[in-house]
Amino acid sequence: MGVSAATQWHLLLTVTVALGLGVGRRILLRAVERQVDDVQVRYRWRKTTGYIATFVAIAVFIRIWFHGFSSISTMLGLISAGVAIALKDPLANLAGWMFIMWRQPLAVGDRIEIGTSGSSRGVSGDVIDQRVFSFTLMEIGNWVHADQSTGRIIHVPNGRVFTDTIANYTRGFRYIWDEIGVLVTFESNWRKAKHLLTDIINDQATHLTGEAERRLREASRQFMIFYSKLTPIVYTSVEDSGVLLTLRYLTDPQKRRGRRELIWEAILDAFDGCDEIDFAYPTQRMYLNAREGKKGAVRPVSGLPEGVGQSPDHDEGYF
Repeated sequence: MGVSAATQWHLLLTVTVALGLGVGRRILLRAVERQVDDVQVRYRWRKTTGYIATFVAIAVFIRIWFHGFSSISTMLGLISAGVAIALKDPLANLAGWMFIMWRQPLAVGDRIEIGTSGSSRGVSGDVIDQRVFSFTLMEIGNWVHADQSTGRIIHVPNGRVFTDTIANYTRGFRYIWDEIGVLVTFESNWRKAKHLLTDIINDQATHLTGEAERRLREASRQFMIFYSKLTPIVYTSVEDSGVLLTLRYLTDPQKRRGRRELIWEAILDAFDGCDEIDFAYPTQRMYLNAREGKKGAVRPVSGLPEGVGQSPDHDEGYF
C-alpha cells in the first residue's frame, strides 16, 4: 500500500485508543444509568466524560504522531498567529465555556435572561444544554405573554457571557418577587378589599416564606443579599381611576403563571361575593357634585337652569 511500518503502527495505535476511550466511556455511562435516576446528574456525567475523553484522545494522538516537544512547539508556533485571527469567535466561545465552568453564572436547568440592556429585552429561557462553543435555551416569553415556553430552541454563543448582561432567575436566592395590582373604585370599601387580598395572598404564598428564609441564608454566604421582610404584603396607593392595591409575594420563577392564576381566581371569587367592592376600569359617567359629593365640598352658584346641579335640600345651584 506504500505506507511505512511506522505510519501503520501509528494508525493502529490511534484506532485502538479511539475505540478504547469510546467503549470505556459507554461502559461507565451504562453503570451510571443503572445507579442514578436523576436526569440532571446523568446529563452531567455524559458531558463530563465526553470532555475528558476528547482531551485525553487529543493528548495521546499528539504523543503518537509527533515525537519530542520541539516538534510540537514548532508546529504550534507556526499556526498560532493564523488561528488567533481566523478563529477569533470560536476562541472567544471556548474562553466563555471555560468561564461558565469556572464561575458558573448559569447551569443546565437554570432560567436566565441574556442581553438585557435598558428598555430592550433580551433572550429568556431555560438552559437545556451546555457545549464547548454554545449553550442552548428553551425560549420563554416573546409572543407568549407569560413566562412559559414558546417551543423554540435558541443556541447562544458562549462568548456572549463576556459582552451581555445575564439575569439568572434561579441561582442564589432561588425565588423572585412578583406583584399583582388590583384597582378598585373610589366608592368601594377599599379597607375591606385590602383585608380580603391580604387573606388571599397569605393563603397562596406564605408557605414559601420558611423555604425562602433558608435559601436566603445560603445565598448570603456568596452574595450581599438582605431582605427585612419575606412575608407577602399588600400596598395601598391611588391612581386616576381608583384605589390601587398591590399584592407583593415570593414565587418560584418557573411556576409564576400558575401562581398568578390561582391568586386571580381567588380574588374574583372574593369580590364577586362582596357588594361593597367594584373593580375600576376606564369608563365615563356624569358626576353631580351637589348630589354625590360631600356637603362641605360644594360651592353655591346662581344662574343655572332649573334642576341642574341643585341640592335636594336647597333652591340654589351647586358645583
